[in-house]
Amino acid sequence: MHTRHRTPPSRRHVVRHTARHFVISLGLIMASLLLGMAGYGHYEHLPWRDAFLNSAMLLSGMGPIDQELTNGGKLFAGLYALYSGLVFIAVTGLLLAPSVHHLMKRVHWEDRDDTE
Repeated sequence: MHTRHRTPPSRRHVVRHTARHFVISLGLIMASLLLGMAGYGHYEHLPWRDAFLNSAMLLSGMGPIDQELTNGGKLFAGLYALYSGLVFIAVTGLLLAPSVHHLMKRVHWEDRDDTE
């Protein structure tokens, strides 16, 4: 059986990948926040500060501030809440991926091909 041994990635490599994933995550969060603000502005005619507050609270998992919503606003808030949950999972995965990959390399965790 042939196994390949590689040296684990350097700390600098991990920091660079973590920084890149952080920037991607920040972009995803900002785009999601702008989407929420646009939706609250369109459906509820909220000023941008209130739209920002509601979007940020939903995106962070805290829940909406304004409870008196129109029917369109309720539908938007529900869909945005579901979307926000997926963004939370995606950002968590993006931020953890470089460290988990580094750990797997550090302990030599490899896929084994037992078909040979």
